[in-house]
Amino acid sequence: MTHTSVTLVILGATGDLTTRLLLPGLGTLLRNRRAYDVRLIGASNEEISQDEWKARVSEALAEGGCPQDELSPLLAATHFEVLDVTDQEALGGFLGRVDEPGRPTILYFALPPAVTERACEAMRGIELPEGLRLALEKPFGSSHESAAALNALLTTLVPEEQIFRVDHFLGKATVLNLLGLRFGNRVFEPVWNAANIASVDIVVDEQLALEGRAGYYDHAGALVDMIQSHLLLVLAILAMEAPARIDELEVRDLMAHTLRQVRLWDDDPATSSRRARYTAGSVEGREIPSYVDEEGVDPANETETLAELDVEVRTARWAGVRFRMRSGKALGGGLRASIIHFKDAPYLPEGFEGGAPSNMLVLGMAPETIQLVVATNGGGNAWNFEMTPLGASLGESMLRPYGEILEGIITGDPLLSVRGDVAEECWRIVEPVLAAWKAGKVPLEEYEAGSEGPIAWG
Repeated sequence: MTHTSVTLVILGATGDLTTRLLLPGLGTLLRNRRAYDVRLIGASNEEISQDEWKARVSEALAEGGCPQDELSPLLAATHFEVLDVTDQEALGGFLGRVDEPGRPTILYFALPPAVTERACEAMRGIELPEGLRLALEKPFGSSHESAAALNALLTTLVPEEQIFRVDHFLGKATVLNLLGLRFGNRVFEPVWNAANIASVDIVVDEQLALEGRAGYYDHAGALVDMIQSHLLLVLAILAMEAPARIDELEVRDLMAHTLRQVRLWDDDPATSSRRARYTAGSVEGREIPSYVDEEGVDPANETETLAELDVEVRTARWAGVRFRMRSGKALGGGLRASIIHFKDAPYLPEGFEGGAPSNMLVLGMAPETIQLVVATNGGGNAWNFEMTPLGASLGESMLRPYGEILEGIITGDPLLSVRGDVAEECWRIVEPVLAAWKAGKVPLEEYEAGSEGPIAWG
C-alpha cells in the first residue's frame, strides 16, 4: 500500500482542542484509512514530560479507535517540545528541526486566534519548510478588515492552496450530504428554487450553556460564534449552483459566488436580526445559572446567547426566499437541522376539505436524519389532509468531523477548508448587524434556560 507521509505539528498541543477533538479525529482517520504515515509532534508553552505527552496521545487516539498497529509506531516517533510560538528565533529553530525532506510539514494552530496571528507574524523572515501547510481554527479575524489583513499576511507565507482555515461544520457528514442530496436526486434539484420554496431555516440550538468558555464566548456571542461562520457556510452549500465537479476550485468558487449575493432581509440590520440571552433555568435536569452570573462574564458586554438573522440570496434562483439562521445556548429542544419549507400546492380539486399542508424537508444534523413531510388524506376523513413524515436515519461517517478535516490537510486537498474570500464575505454579511446591536437598535431580550427562546419569538 502506498502511504502519504506527513509531519503533523500541533501548536498549543496541551490544550483542550487537541485532546478532545483533533487527536480522536486523527484516530478515526487512522482506523478507517490505513494509508497515512503521520509523524506527530506537539509543542506548547506549557511544559510536560515526554511520557505525559505520549500518554495523552495514546489515550486520545485510542478514544478515536486508532488500531494498535497504527498507534505503536506513531507513539514511538512522537515527541513534545516547549515553544513560545511568538518568538521568531525559537520558532525558526523549531521549524528547522521538524523539517524532513520528502515529508510535508503541517502546522496546526490549536491556539487562540490572537496568538495564531502573532505566530504568523513571527514567521515572516523565517526560512519555511518547502510545501509547508498552515491549518488555522476559526474565527478568521474579528471583522471584514481584519480578516482581509490576516489573509494578506498568510499569503506572504504560503500560497492560498496551502492554507487550511478549519471550520468543523464542513467536516460534518450531514452538511456534505447536502451536495449528494441536491445533485444526485431528480426529485429535489428541479424544485430547489424560489418558484417552489417559500423559506429556509438553518437552526443549531444547543442544550449546553456556557460550559466555562467565557474567555472566548463573552466577547463573541452567538452571532459571531455560530452564524458568522458555521451557518453561513451551510447556507452557501444549500443555495449554491451545481458544480461541474466536486473539487476545491469548483465548490469553493460557487460558495463564494453565493455568499457575495447574500444581503440582509430588506437591507435592514435592525429588523432582520434578533438577540437574547438566557436567565436561570433547567435543561434536562441540570440547573443553569443566569448567563450574567456565569463565571467570567461581564454583563456590560451585553453578549447574546441566542441570535437570529434573516437574509436573502439575490440571485435568479433564490430572489424573494427568506433564509433564517438561528443558534443559541441553554435551549430546551436542541434542534439542529436545515428545514426547507415548500410553497403551497397551487391548485386543489374541489371536494377536498381545507387546504393541503405545505411540504417540508428536514435535514437533521445531530442526529443525522432526513425527513420529508408530505400531505396525505388516508386517515380519518378521506377528504381531509394530514401531514405524514417519511424519514430515515443516515449512516454516520466513519470519520469524525476532525477526521474529515485532517484527511484533507494531510492529502493537500483544501475542499473542506474555508477559502480566504469566503471568510471575508461572512464578515461582510454580519458587520452591519453587529454595528446595529452596538448602537442599541436591537433590544437584548431574555429567555429562561431550558425554554425554546423568548416567548415573543414564537
